[in-house]
Amino acid sequence: MLKVYLKELLELTRDKKTLIFTILLPTLIMPVIMLGFITLSTKIAKKAVDEDLSYAIVGGEYYPELVEQLVKNDKLKQETVKDIEKAKTMINANDLRFAIVIPEDAQARLRAGLNIEIKMLYNDSATTSAIIFRRVNDAIKDLKEQEVNRRYAQLGLSEAQGKAINNPIELIKTSTADKRESFGEKIGGFLPYILILIGLSGAMYPAIDIGVGEKERGTLETLLLTPVPRFQLVLAKFLVIFTTSFVSVFFSLISFGLMIGFLGPMMLSGIGSQGSSAVNEIMKALATISSFDVFLMFLMLVPVAAIFASVLLSVSIYARTFKEAQNYMSPLMMLVIFPLILPLLPGVKLDWVWASVPITNVSLAIKEIFKGTIDMGMLAVIFVSTTVIAGLLLGLCNWWFQREQVLFRN
Repeated sequence: MLKVYLKELLELTRDKKTLIFTILLPTLIMPVIMLGFITLSTKIAKKAVDEDLSYAIVGGEYYPELVEQLVKNDKLKQETVKDIEKAKTMINANDLRFAIVIPEDAQARLRAGLNIEIKMLYNDSATTSAIIFRRVNDAIKDLKEQEVNRRYAQLGLSEAQGKAINNPIELIKTSTADKRESFGEKIGGFLPYILILIGLSGAMYPAIDIGVGEKERGTLETLLLTPVPRFQLVLAKFLVIFTTSFVSVFFSLISFGLMIGFLGPMMLSGIGSQGSSAVNEIMKALATISSFDVFLMFLMLVPVAAIFASVLLSVSIYARTFKEAQNYMSPLMMLVIFPLILPLLPGVKLDWVWASVPITNVSLAIKEIFKGTIDMGMLAVIFVSTTVIAGLLLGLCNWWFQREQVLFRN
């Protein structure tokens, strides 16, 4: 059996596709793509925030203070447009980013202590429309505060008293969770999602190659004629797929750790003070994850990799051709994705009900380990139950491999 295992493993390592899908893809390509996407998204968002916006004001003579407030902002460039319809046409043509329309009774309503409704015309279909609205709202924030303070003074109230009138009861959020738990709850569900899918993809191609691939190459019959029991053949092939799946997860986790720990802060340092502080908070939270926690995460992925190896080998042995095996893999991928989405939904917590759902229970357990709130008793139950499922599937795979009508469907 050991010779069969080493033979299959050696054949896979000689295949460039195997090296790409099991080592290069999870170790280097995927982390670089993800980190590059995050960096690019951050730079695009920063560019949208710092972009010079051309605008027009219709009815500026009715509220000159607002006009002056917008002129003070050096990122806003005023254009001379007095007609509303022309402003709308220019906005749709992207010649203007927005237009401000001030009503004629603006000053009269302010003197009467009433509010004024100032229209902001902009193209809501633009991807940066929300950022534009927020920037304009921030630009006139000081003017709003000045008007509010003026009204407080007319009523003989201090600024604090005036704010208390608008907000007599203020609810202040104070979290009892530490930084690691809070950070883990927000993004901890994505870690098992990525790791488990990488484990599945790392096992998929080797399973096809050592199953239906041997059928197409005509080497399966030769292998069956050797004096090695079929169960040992199945176990050797199973161990090869299990190895490639787990190696993919192992290298990807190390690669992600190196990317986040070393390259991440350097690439995200140009975001600004807020971005740098956010990175520092993330790094502090990650620093609390011990080597034992990482070991537990790997331990939970062992039976999952065994499940994937058993199922994929069964499918590969059943398929007639390489193409047919690939067609079976797509629905299998969907069956894995659905249980992985559940831990991302709000309100889904690790309890004895969710602990009985395969794949979902492991995903929730890894999330709780990442948060530092795992119940070791429940963790043991999930590990044992998942291992039992993997053992049953391996037994089914062995029974499947014993059937001549499955091996030689051609």
